[in-house]
Amino acid sequence: MTTTFLAALLRIEPQRLQRILGIGIPIIGGMLSQSLINLVDAAMVGRLGDTALAAVGIGGYASFVMVSMIMGLSAGVQALVARRHGAGDHQRVHEPLMAGLLLAVLLSIPLSALFIWLAPWMFGYLTSNPEVAAIAVPYFQWRAAATIAVAMNFVFRGFWSGIGETRRYLHTLLFMHSINIIVSYVLVFGVGDWEGIGAVGSGIGTALALVFGTALYSWLTFTWQRQRLGLIRMPTRATLLQLGRLAWPNCAQQTLFALGISVMFWIIGQIGTAEQAIAHILISLQLMLILPAVGMGIAATSLVSHALGAGNCEDAYRWGWEVVRVAMFSLAILGLPLWLAPDLILNLFTHEQQLIQLGTAPLRLTGLVIVLEVTAMVLTQALLGAGASRKVMRINLAMQWGMLLPLAYLTGPVLGFGLFGIWLLQGMQRISLSIIYSVIWRQRHWSQLVL
Repeated sequence: MTTTFLAALLRIEPQRLQRILGIGIPIIGGMLSQSLINLVDAAMVGRLGDTALAAVGIGGYASFVMVSMIMGLSAGVQALVARRHGAGDHQRVHEPLMAGLLLAVLLSIPLSALFIWLAPWMFGYLTSNPEVAAIAVPYFQWRAAATIAVAMNFVFRGFWSGIGETRRYLHTLLFMHSINIIVSYVLVFGVGDWEGIGAVGSGIGTALALVFGTALYSWLTFTWQRQRLGLIRMPTRATLLQLGRLAWPNCAQQTLFALGISVMFWIIGQIGTAEQAIAHILISLQLMLILPAVGMGIAATSLVSHALGAGNCEDAYRWGWEVVRVAMFSLAILGLPLWLAPDLILNLFTHEQQLIQLGTAPLRLTGLVIVLEVTAMVLTQALLGAGASRKVMRINLAMQWGMLLPLAYLTGPVLGFGLFGIWLLQGMQRISLSIIYSVIWRQRHWSQLVL
């Protein structure tokens, strides 16, 4: 399908569609590569046995929760950089970058030290198996030691996305993944007469790859593309406060979202072990499926911020809806196999017929409603680009913690509607979010926000 035909189908000017795809596709590619490397890590460690695989799984989830605490730095830096880039203020695009890097260091060092210290206590609660904990603790501690690299990488991603050059993000991620595969394989399985150090080597390899990624980002930004930054100075107090106001609501939202997923797993576990097992596969597929929407949403952050920086509110409004249409088309195509052949897809992950039967209806429902959910995913990011991070935080947390989780417990374990009842409720909640964000976007109050 050519870009011209797709542009006509979606009623978007070809050059505008190319700009959306030019920013969004590298982000999607980077996210897909991250999911792929997670599968590669699991395949590597899986050869060591169930204990090692369980330990790395628990350690990886704990790392996700920790990283979510600093993830909001990326959106904050991206919004500020894009706003200044759109206004033609190229000599000051370095200020949000430097502020982000400074905050990354100040936040991640104590965070890293705290989680390294708490790791033995945390995993005592996360697993009752001492063999699993013996592997999970050092694995997680190595991942926690690289928190500063993770935080700085988020800031660099925000900068490059803010100026609309997301290919740098993709290239750097591919470099990091290559380092991760090579180093982790050697550390896990050894080389020559050396037998390696087992599953913990995977955590060390990931940490080293993150550090290499930070080094490459630094070279790309401060050496190879030095002229883009103008005269580099330390960030002013005003810029630090400005970034902090944008970043902290998103950091809080991401953290509570990650914790909310764990609560949802617990709720489903109250129904039954089989339901909890198939829910893990369903949620993993769901998270993979929404990557195009997330990538398009990050593109919307930059495009909306560029337009607002240039003082063109009408253009910003158009970008929001045009990105939504592209994302809806993408998810409509990707969702087809889920509702046409859910049993065949589930058979790729498990051959247990009981689990496949439990998961077929929820997966078919996901394929049907994902197109309606995508509006919320894109417009959330568009509103972050406009500076409405507090409003986004309040809405998302109210809908997740105030509505979805309590009603999921009532619907599943208490009233007995099972896994499908929870999945139907989840779909209704996300469609409601799309309606709410559509109304907010149409009202255009976000166009009056001052960063």
